[in-house]
Amino acid sequence: MTDDDILLGLALTVVLATGSQVLASKLRVPALIILLPVGFAAGALTDVIHPDKLMGENFSPLVSLAVAVILYDAGLGLNLRNLTGRTRWIVGRLLVFGVLVTFVGVGLLAPVMLDMPLRVGAMLGMILVVSGPTVVGPLLDFVKPSDKVRRILIWEGTLTDPIGGILGALVFHAIASTHQVDIGRGYQLGQFGISLVVGLIGGLVGAAVLWWTLRTLRLGETLGTLAQLATVIGVSAGCDIVRDDTGLIAAIVTGLAVTNIRGFDMPARRPFFETLVQLIIGLLFVSISSTVTPSSLVPVLLPALALIAILVLVVRPLVAFAATARSGLTRGERAFIGWMAPRGIVAAATASAFSASLVARGVDGAAKILPVTFLVIVATVLLYALTAAPVARRLGVVKPSGTRILLVGGEPWVVDMGRALRSAGLDVLMWAGLDDERNRIKDAGIQLARGDLLATATNPGARLEGVTAVFLATDDDDFNALASVMMQGNVEGPVYQVGPPHESHGVVAPYTGGAILFGGSLVRHVLAARYEAGARFLVQPASAPRPPDHDTLFVVRANHRLEPVTENQPIAPLEGDSVVLLGTVPHPQ
Repeated sequence: MTDDDILLGLALTVVLATGSQVLASKLRVPALIILLPVGFAAGALTDVIHPDKLMGENFSPLVSLAVAVILYDAGLGLNLRNLTGRTRWIVGRLLVFGVLVTFVGVGLLAPVMLDMPLRVGAMLGMILVVSGPTVVGPLLDFVKPSDKVRRILIWEGTLTDPIGGILGALVFHAIASTHQVDIGRGYQLGQFGISLVVGLIGGLVGAAVLWWTLRTLRLGETLGTLAQLATVIGVSAGCDIVRDDTGLIAAIVTGLAVTNIRGFDMPARRPFFETLVQLIIGLLFVSISSTVTPSSLVPVLLPALALIAILVLVVRPLVAFAATARSGLTRGERAFIGWMAPRGIVAAATASAFSASLVARGVDGAAKILPVTFLVIVATVLLYALTAAPVARRLGVVKPSGTRILLVGGEPWVVDMGRALRSAGLDVLMWAGLDDERNRIKDAGIQLARGDLLATATNPGARLEGVTAVFLATDDDDFNALASVMMQGNVEGPVYQVGPPHESHGVVAPYTGGAILFGGSLVRHVLAARYEAGARFLVQPASAPRPPDHDTLFVVRANHRLEPVTENQPIAPLEGDSVVLLGTVPHPQ
């Protein structure tokens, strides 16, 4: 290829990867549904984006390093404090049963259905055991299942990728060196153990390097992000040099260590790193799918569709129901787990690498691995993307669409406001620091958050699962202001604070931005004073006349979505809505 062809190919790959993800976001569908057909079509129409022509033999190691970055980012989202008790037990069983049943099932069926040797069927079976956070995460964000189900599926999808990658490498070497499937021998099990040890050591080295760069050197956000990227790539490459595919284990262990070791304080939102990961995902899928030709798909299309049907309708439900037996999950939760096993980037990457190597060695039937994997990825992502939401609703595992509020504060007027919001049909969770305030919340019958919740919420690396809005209403204006800044990005929705007095001389409160509840006239001390003077909270239909001398504080939409009145956001109630008012209750004559 000429220099112009290379420039055109690289530019076209980036444009297609980015454009596909933009289009997918506008259509509200997983990006893979757009990326894979676009890459396939581009590869069929032009030669300039084919990775084997753009990068030649360098493409496979670049894919390995790119997947390591993706898995490191996924590891940053895995908080071990959420993997406790039954959840850990379920995830472990899903990993064991999923790997074994999928490998054995596909390994035995593929030779019959796709007319390939048993050793190639075993290779395909090991490739298809992986799932992946890059596919599962966006689907769950769209479906919004219960937190318990989401945690199980995210942990399973993230951990199965490096396990599947290492086992795939072992199967590949067994086939390439002996031309038979001998992975059940003790020698191969020992090799798997060695690979795990190498990956774990690499992960610990990566965590130590990042501790030194992020904690000791105190690098800022930009240099800190570059240090993370360099560390992950360096450690992953070093492990892969020692043993193939152990870099994936090292990457995810590094991510787990960074997010779970106290002192790192990684922010929950990492805009640059998240942007980089999105770009990598797009580039990989466009590049890999461009290597699949129409002529390679036609011979395997019908048998591959039959294999996909077995994977979706038999293998995954069998794995899910066996792994979740006596787990305490409801029948609907178990069924939804059995209806969620899309394949993603690691399956595509390993299929591309192993298939090309086996074809180069002259292994019969190896050329079918990549097109079959491509069809499995497209079909499973499309199927689950179209059906996951209605299936979740039918099974009753969708998280309620209304607002779940974390109300921070324990003064009498705050507790009474929480009681009013709960009477409006909202899910209210309260937190307070003092014992008498916590007792006041308990006496009001409102759910009390655990004592360390706010410390967790203000940790830059934390995420408050299930909380869609936070209202900060303590009697310390500086605390409210600081907490509103710290919690931004740690909650699925907005963070509000009651306004400080206009003449406040606080250290922080008068100078921070953020949404101020109820506008400039109803600041904290005014609310407390009016409550002490006899004002009370009133919940009534929006269509009812508003009593005199009452202020509108909240509008509760018909779907139980809460919209507070703020200084910059006046709210117009609609038919079917309710309003929460504050006003003086007339004394009986």
